[in-house]
Amino acid sequence: MEQRLTIVGLGVDDLNVSNDFYENKFGWKKMASSTDDISFFQLNGLLLSLYPREKLAEDAGVSHVGSGFKGFSLAFNTRTKEEVDDLITTLASKGVSIVKRPEDVFWGGYSGYISDPDGNLWEIAFNPYLSLDEKGNTIEDA
Repeated sequence: MEQRLTIVGLGVDDLNVSNDFYENKFGWKKMASSTDDISFFQLNGLLLSLYPREKLAEDAGVSHVGSGFKGFSLAFNTRTKEEVDDLITTLASKGVSIVKRPEDVFWGGYSGYISDPDGNLWEIAFNPYLSLDEKGNTIEDA
């Protein structure tokens, strides 16, 4: 199996609410291939899809019932600590739920957490050990 990820699919409770969040809070644009039943957002090198939770669970053959920590987070890395603060401030002004305010963290970076309408955690972080290219893709330092 190739070492890559193509799509991150999130099961959501209300597709319209989630679309509003990603389009109007994050400022992202849906792809033309999106329909009334599923949304796609082109990211840098992979897709984010939003699909009704019950239908996604049905497709996988599992129960859609669950609560608490989901066991994963999504991350948006910035190029500076200041960019973390600016982004968290902007998102808060749009009514986004701030789970944890940015702070220096144990691994040497600086980060905070927000959540989307379905409780999916997004870490907004500056990692001094991670380099980003002009498109925001991670690059390995030589």
